[in-house]
Amino acid sequence: MNQAALHRLLSSKAEDISSESLFHLRMATNLSLIQNLFFSLYPEEKHEPFFEQLLTLLPKLYQTRPEELKLQDLERISSGNWYQTEKMVGMQLYVEHFNEDIKGLKEKLSYFTEFGINFVHLMPVTTRPKGENDGGYAVNSYHKVDKRYGNQKDLLNLTKSLRKKGMYLMLDFVVNHTSDEYLWAKKAKKGDKKYQGYYYTYPDTTVPNAFEKSLPEVFPETSPGNYTYIPEMQQWVMTVFNSYQWDLNYTNPKVFLEMLTQLVNLVNLGVDIVRFDALAFLWKKIGTISQNLPEAHMLVSLFRMCLQVVAPGTVLLAEAIVAPKEIIKYFGEGIQLGNECEIAYNASLMALLWNSIATKKTVLLYKSLENVPEKPKDATWLNYVRCHDDIGLGYENQFIEEIGWNPAQHRKFLLDYYCQRLDWSPAKGLLFMHNPKTGDGRITGSAASLLGLEKAIGENDEELIDESVSKIILLHSIILSFGGIPMFYAGDEIGTLNDYSFLEKDDKKGDSRWVNRPYQDWEVIDKLTQKKLPQSKIFHTLKRLVKIRKSTSIFADTNNVSLYHTGNHHIFAFERADGKNDGLLVLCNFDENPQVVNASWIMKLGYFTKGEPKDLVSNKKVSLKSGLLQLNAYQVIWLKKD
Repeated sequence: MNQAALHRLLSSKAEDISSESLFHLRMATNLSLIQNLFFSLYPEEKHEPFFEQLLTLLPKLYQTRPEELKLQDLERISSGNWYQTEKMVGMQLYVEHFNEDIKGLKEKLSYFTEFGINFVHLMPVTTRPKGENDGGYAVNSYHKVDKRYGNQKDLLNLTKSLRKKGMYLMLDFVVNHTSDEYLWAKKAKKGDKKYQGYYYTYPDTTVPNAFEKSLPEVFPETSPGNYTYIPEMQQWVMTVFNSYQWDLNYTNPKVFLEMLTQLVNLVNLGVDIVRFDALAFLWKKIGTISQNLPEAHMLVSLFRMCLQVVAPGTVLLAEAIVAPKEIIKYFGEGIQLGNECEIAYNASLMALLWNSIATKKTVLLYKSLENVPEKPKDATWLNYVRCHDDIGLGYENQFIEEIGWNPAQHRKFLLDYYCQRLDWSPAKGLLFMHNPKTGDGRITGSAASLLGLEKAIGENDEELIDESVSKIILLHSIILSFGGIPMFYAGDEIGTLNDYSFLEKDDKKGDSRWVNRPYQDWEVIDKLTQKKLPQSKIFHTLKRLVKIRKSTSIFADTNNVSLYHTGNHHIFAFERADGKNDGLLVLCNFDENPQVVNASWIMKLGYFTKGEPKDLVSNKKVSLKSGLLQLNAYQVIWLKKD
């Protein structure tokens, strides 16, 4: 049993116990795990005083929790896994790109309600350096709001409004690093040994060179290497991402205690889901790639066990864009099973969908998904078509080879297809972080531009416009129906195209990811009543699918996804079923031509026992011809069992 389930059981047996007493009960039930994790990272013989500090810190942190949120915590403990419900539908956005600032965002809450969004992920709104700051992920503070967005009162007013509307908020906790302007970094630059010990700092290149032998480069074009020399303190500091982002040294238990405090300060603002940024990088060890190490998992679990004591109504999302066999581990394994993150990005599904669009085949999609271990029953995926970041090509070479493709050549094809290197491709994306030494690279672009709408509109090609709209609906219909929480990127619901204005800004022009972070086009939104516009077709279709999802209990995540092979490599099929009589079958055509499947297996599943079933997407009955089911180009069908 994971600890959250245990707390739920204990809470149900203690209805008349005060919230203070329940805190101590949670602390008692988690204590052995917390102790084991702490001393696994920080050996007891050297670090027992720090463990005692942690035991003193937890009650103090609990006292800082607002009473309203304490009550919400207790309600959520009792209500079960609220994050697995079919009613969760999210949207990710940059506040300044959506509607200027936090107050402007609050004014547009009705837009979320209209579309069906009840879960909002705001990109970082805390203070950051004025120049390059990695889109806010170079943090100067973990809870102080940057003036461009307003102030902390504005954020508190927003979170209060969200709670009243039954909406959830996700903010980032940049757990791996700070900016070089963070208070600790400033003190370190001035020679303070205590704060130099909060980072990986070295007087010469002996240790850095030992690390570099096995450390990969995250941003090889703009920030090669993993160390930066800081003249003010005559030290080399580890900077895995950018030179202005200093990696925190979690081998120092003081760093964990400080960061736990910062985490609680953040969730006390009214944050429901915390996105643990770059958590795969949390522990560094010479001779390894310093990603996904066992110690990183222990550290994440330690954060979770402590947060569960203080603020059990808050859950964690793992931002681990790694191989499927590594992603699944962030839900917890062994003694940590179900005791790391409750949610994780389904990065594999996202990348595989883009592969299927380019190849028009689903072979790699099936092979990869069938090899993802089943997740714990209390965990869920966050499914997305794309996010603020680039699209990586992290497919398993073994699977690519098993279907008869060359991994290097296949990745080159995908980069060529999406990054305007093939005249016949409809995609208009940009290349990100191309490494000429390895040929590796990633893809940037808005969903609509990558799926051909930008090119289609530019050429005034009505057929290509319709095809692009169908592809946009296809991909989003999959994330709405697959097991987990669907997350839109703001603007994709109205087919927003690439934003090239970043090329005119000195602090952004070197980062092509800004092309897929467009401003919300409220003029287009005002025209959505014009049903013939491609943007209107996208919006109203997706809005209807969101509504269907939220009213169909079979979409709740109970590990109830089953894949089905159709015999047609262009078709992707899966079922959501309850193990009884209720079920919903999803069929998707990734080809530009109509495709058919033999429907005998569909009939065996019970979908035609009472005549012609209804396709919820088209709201029409589905008929068979000579036992065959036809799907039009890029069509998706949600077949509901009667």
